[in-house]
Amino acid sequence: MEMNKDSKIYIAGHTGLLGSALMEELARPNTGGLADGGFSNVVTRSHKELDLTNNEGVFSFFSAERPEYVFLAAGKVGGIIDNKTYPAEYLRVNLAIQNNVFEAARQFDVKNLVFYGSSCAYPKECPQPMKEECLLAGMVEETSLGYAAAKIAGLVGCRVYNEQYGKNRFIALTPNSMYGPNDNFDLDNCHVLSALIRRFHEAKASGAATVTLWGSGRPRREFIYSRDVAAASLFAVQHSEHLENRHYNIGTGIDYSVKKLASIIAEIVDYRGEVLWDKSKPDGAPRKLLDSTRFLSLGWKPETDLRDGLQRTYQWYRSQFTAKQA
Repeated sequence: MEMNKDSKIYIAGHTGLLGSALMEELARPNTGGLADGGFSNVVTRSHKELDLTNNEGVFSFFSAERPEYVFLAAGKVGGIIDNKTYPAEYLRVNLAIQNNVFEAARQFDVKNLVFYGSSCAYPKECPQPMKEECLLAGMVEETSLGYAAAKIAGLVGCRVYNEQYGKNRFIALTPNSMYGPNDNFDLDNCHVLSALIRRFHEAKASGAATVTLWGSGRPRREFIYSRDVAAASLFAVQHSEHLENRHYNIGTGIDYSVKKLASIIAEIVDYRGEVLWDKSKPDGAPRKLLDSTRFLSLGWKPETDLRDGLQRTYQWYRSQFTAKQA
């Protein structure tokens, strides 16, 4: 099954990190090897226009619009502090969105729905790199329990919907830590990479002689640029006939220590002060690297190296920061 240039596509969460990347990737000429001009029949709704936790509203939208393809990039996402403080909220909101959109997609005969899992759905003590088979093999990190439980439900949901209704309609992808334009840079509620960009930017702007970062800097993390995840998503749909009824890891296969990441970002931001590490603060899991062999073997590969992606992300952040100061 292949998306055509005029296929009706719904991007849920189109203004967020992944949703905006999907919008750009769909508009790009020659996306997926198709004719020039990309995809133009894309449907979006803001949160004010459509609350995806509202069952009636979701079904009314699908009944009226009848999208052929759905990319479910909407959901409640946050950092460690927010996940620890509001675990029930992360569980409730994400489960409601998934349940409503999955069932509407089934009832209104969507050809493919792409759902996105999270590396935090894997066990806390997972062997590295993490294989898809490790899902449900152990307890997840306690600080992200509510969010992880919802993501696990979504990954399982794709599989059982396909099993019960006899179609590989639902595609489940699990990218590792995403970053890029339209990321969240709120220090109370963001992930490590965007937090580092903001910390170094503000330190440079204020002339601070030092920046103190949490932990030892030794943990290793894998990062993937949002446009690469968007490209992988379109690849998955265009090659859906080759997919098994399982979830697929989406990563670069390369991880970096947080200390190395910090040094690269400091260089890009041109912060020349001293970086200090507060080892009294927790490090988190020592390593989070996905085994993406299964998806890479289908013929897709990421295009953006970390330094290039960080430069693009920082340029976007600076443009937003400058606009707010104007």
